[in-house]
Amino acid sequence: MSFDDVRFPPQISRGSSGGPERRTEIVVTGSGAEERNSRWADSRRRYNAGFGVKSLDDINLVVAFFEERRGRLHGFRWKDHIDFKSCAPGATVSPLDQPIGTGDGATTRFQLVKRYGSGLRDYLRTITKPVAGSLRVAVGGQEVTGFGLDALSGVVTLAAAPGAGAAVTAGFCFDVPVRFDSDELRINLTQFAGGDIPDIPIVEIRQ
Repeated sequence: MSFDDVRFPPQISRGSSGGPERRTEIVVTGSGAEERNSRWADSRRRYNAGFGVKSLDDINLVVAFFEERRGRLHGFRWKDHIDFKSCAPGATVSPLDQPIGTGDGATTRFQLVKRYGSGLRDYLRTITKPVAGSLRVAVGGQEVTGFGLDALSGVVTLAAAPGAGAAVTAGFCFDVPVRFDSDELRINLTQFAGGDIPDIPIVEIRQ
């Protein structure tokens, strides 16, 4: 998969619409009862960046970004302004935000994840595009600084293996790996000093 480690202009994505999508198959029996089956284990984000385009300069930015990505060919980073932290959007990232593993005395590599739910049926989302410089890590409740991060996979490597039973937690900001979901941009110049691109579909890349 071809992926460019660059972020779509955040001042435009801020005005976008979209969110998580799931695929549920529903079969209604002859008695009217339902049988439901989830076809996807993981949700997939979809966005429309067209709502964030406010000026000719914005259009120019989008066209340049689209052309450099060759339409749908190359993926890129996207900031979801509603969901871009290991904590709530208005909170401060803490090294205790998300459990990412438990020490066994040998393992040093841990995948960043984010949990959604209240404990009844939590969804565990793999985070593959953390923002460089935002990561904080704790082992056994104490923040540590000896770690490395692969910003293209979300894998954290600790300098020393945590002891058996020690909780490994992390706090971070992250982007969503996405691509354009169309090979065409339809630009509408409705007035001399402005215009819009009504539809700029963006879809999360499954990895």
